[in-house]
Amino acid sequence: MNRNRLALLSLLNLVIAIALMSKDGFSQAPFYQGKTITIIHGRNAGGAGDFRARAVAPFLHKYIPGTPTIVHEYMDGGGGRKAANHIFSVARPDGLTIGNVGGGVVASAVLGETGVQYDLDKLHFVGSPFSTSHYLLLTRREAGFSTLEKLRQASGVRFGAQSIGHTVYNVGRIMAWLLGLKETKDVTGFSTPERDVALLRGEIDAIAATDEGLVTRKADWLEKGLIDLHVIYAIPRENKHPRFYYLPEIDGFAKTERERKVLTMFRIFGLTGSPFILPPALPKDRVEIIKEALRNSFKDADFFKEYRKLTGEDPTPLMPEASEKAVRELPRDPETVALFKKFTGAGPLPPR
Repeated sequence: MNRNRLALLSLLNLVIAIALMSKDGFSQAPFYQGKTITIIHGRNAGGAGDFRARAVAPFLHKYIPGTPTIVHEYMDGGGGRKAANHIFSVARPDGLTIGNVGGGVVASAVLGETGVQYDLDKLHFVGSPFSTSHYLLLTRREAGFSTLEKLRQASGVRFGAQSIGHTVYNVGRIMAWLLGLKETKDVTGFSTPERDVALLRGEIDAIAATDEGLVTRKADWLEKGLIDLHVIYAIPRENKHPRFYYLPEIDGFAKTERERKVLTMFRIFGLTGSPFILPPALPKDRVEIIKEALRNSFKDADFFKEYRKLTGEDPTPLMPEASEKAVRELPRDPETVALFKKFTGAGPLPPR
């Protein structure tokens, strides 16, 4: 009898163990197994933003449990607004659609641009493959502004940029304003190569350029002494090219909270980089799966190699937490927004 009871108990324990294993140990296959994730790009194919996102895709495949297939779809329009609107209100919140847009999507919402139907505070910002854009204010050597003091004493300095509202246009105007330059003139309508030629020909006197771009594409300007460098606007303040660490930070010329808020606004617009975004109603566990996959992707040495191969640059990843924090901390008060718009428009610089 005892022996039979022991046998029955053993059998019962085995059945219970198998049941538990089927529920937990042999858990359901990962949600993403056999699934396809579509990355909706807020741009056309073939540009820098496309390559940056494509560098991440193989690692999302690698690190999302179930190794889903990753495909790409392009939805150009409104500087990324069309794609952001789609992710916000059209894409199913099932974790199978991820957006990748330019930082202009953040700026458009904060500045109240037309066509914005998404809410920054409801979208999930889960990281970006790059977050660094350090801008240098430089002048051509023959203009005679060999020192910052000479530049600040000058009047009528001609700044070159691609177009009104272009990032280079905006940052050049912000730096000129904080330096107190008098009666500056904006000359626009260039492609980037045309602008560079115009500078050397003396058609313009000054431009804003990235430190990485100057070193990699215009190193001869430095080597031949064709330009003078004056200040740096670092986004973020870390990781500047060692060649330019000696330059004064533009932040040091801000005197009021009003001016510091404008600097912060532009800095965060740049810091957000090319963010991955998710629909507002996506379940928390799937948001976390994608966040964790991006964290792991951005730490993977092979991602750095893939990014360099596709873009020719080193990545400067912004982790999910930092991406969310940047959007959360953006100044959005009406006074700062109105002031910032003065720099993106065609009118004269505002008084300080």
